[in-house]
Amino acid sequence: MAMEAEADAPISLGRTIAINASLTRITGIGNLLAGLLTLWPASAFVLACDFLLLPCGAVADILGCRRSCLFGGLLQTASALGAGLAMTSTQLITLRVTGGLAASFWLPGALATAGHVFPANSSPRSRSIAFAAMGGGQAVGFGLGLELGGIFSDTVGWRWGFYATAILNAAVLALAVWALPRNLDADLTKASFSRLVRDIDWVGALIISTCLALLSFELAVATGTDAGQKMRESMNIVFLCTAMILLPVFALWMRRQSRLSRPTLIPNASWTKLPFTLVCMTVFLVWGTLNAGEQLAALYFEDILGKSTLTASLYFLPAPICGLLMNIAIGAFLPRVRPSIAVPVACFVSGIAPFLFTILCNLDGPDYWRGPFHAMAFNPLGADLMSTIAILVMTAAFASQTQALAGGVFSMLSQIGKSVEVATSALIARQITARTGKPETMESLLLGYKAGWWYNCSLGFLSVVVSFWGLGSVQKVEVKRY
Repeated sequence: MAMEAEADAPISLGRTIAINASLTRITGIGNLLAGLLTLWPASAFVLACDFLLLPCGAVADILGCRRSCLFGGLLQTASALGAGLAMTSTQLITLRVTGGLAASFWLPGALATAGHVFPANSSPRSRSIAFAAMGGGQAVGFGLGLELGGIFSDTVGWRWGFYATAILNAAVLALAVWALPRNLDADLTKASFSRLVRDIDWVGALIISTCLALLSFELAVATGTDAGQKMRESMNIVFLCTAMILLPVFALWMRRQSRLSRPTLIPNASWTKLPFTLVCMTVFLVWGTLNAGEQLAALYFEDILGKSTLTASLYFLPAPICGLLMNIAIGAFLPRVRPSIAVPVACFVSGIAPFLFTILCNLDGPDYWRGPFHAMAFNPLGADLMSTIAILVMTAAFASQTQALAGGVFSMLSQIGKSVEVATSALIARQITARTGKPETMESLLLGYKAGWWYNCSLGFLSVVVSFWGLGSVQKVEVKRY
């Protein structure tokens, strides 16, 4: 195949840097858009992304990961520009759905591209650096999105957040067109499109995608101000029950496909491998804790301390900076450290972030430099390191011809983790606030936020146990196959 020939060919240092830069910025810009959209309901983006991630990953494995990555980047540029120009809510929602479709192509495509360009058997160090850069790009991008969302909203206007993103994305896309090896993908033939029908488990993809989309929709409803009333509506009850039923249906379908030796989206046997399963659980926990903690922190800064959107955004600046430094360290030292020690330590440090908010924050402080600053700096470390380890483990668990699907599984877990933990944190905070009998007071709001932080803290420390258990047998993830 073309990609195998390219994998064996030497890649110059300049081309390697350009490949890492383009893939990192494509993934980072997508999460920057997600950060910008925390100012508005982003459920349209999440629904589209959750519904399409796995099918698009499977398609990318057949039609080409480079094509998938570039098409997603182009679509992302167009959706960002369109969102900035949108004049109605319907237009904005439509464009956010388009953005979710774009993410479904570039997330798996970028991970698979890095995996094929830097194979584990011949370029393990470059592979680690590439995955570290992309994992960090997502966390740093989301943090910068929070920053820029507040800055643009309080200065030139929110539309410029999308304009700036579209301009940056176009420049990165041009770099990717030049840097990504052209013969990474095989030529498109009639047989390629025949494989789309023959080699993809479309029924399984439809089952799990529908389940995830319905679950994401219900989680979005659960975070609304009138969630108690809406969740009792018959439509939402039916959607939630359907999502729960589809989970065992998917497992049974995977069992049937494996028994008949037919294409299987995610074989049930994958979940019997302890490192793979527990790494998936850790990704779910750490990404959810990261995003839920940042959402609660933003509410605390603005609602309790009365800070402007611009000031609150600047308070988040340590997160992307420390995330960037963390990923530089990962790329440099990963071959020399044991993941079974490094990941639990990083998860523990991240778990301290909501703990600091819980014990130090009150109605009039503390001073930013005596607690919140440290919490913002600690928060992304676990997710950054775990992203790199998880990508390496997952790409090793899947066959070489399904690397984009492996990337889709990783992205799906991180997206669902965000949705679930943000929604459950909001529910806990709302319930605690309501029980005080005075939900409109600052004291009641603060009690709710602290309950949400305690919840995030417990999940953060749970990720320490899960990651230590799951990675206990892993020595060097670059070369180990599961």
